[in-house]
Amino acid sequence: MPKMKTKSAAAKRFKATGTGKLKRNKAYKSHILTKKTTKRKRNLRKAAMTDATNEKNMKKILPYL
Repeated sequence: MPKMKTKSAAAKRFKATGTGKLKRNKAYKSHILTKKTTKRKRNLRKAAMTDATNEKNMKKILPYL
């Protein structure tokens, strides 16, 4: 059976934790920042875990992570 290919777009956006969960960065932090509150922008800095509903699909996309 041939090797599976990793989706490079997903590889750039997700990192695996020690327990095998997927860590991701939050969206909405790239532009139009003047109307967003400081608190909202600060909370967008923190990494988040991938939701359980998407975890299975992400693991399929990232076979060697």
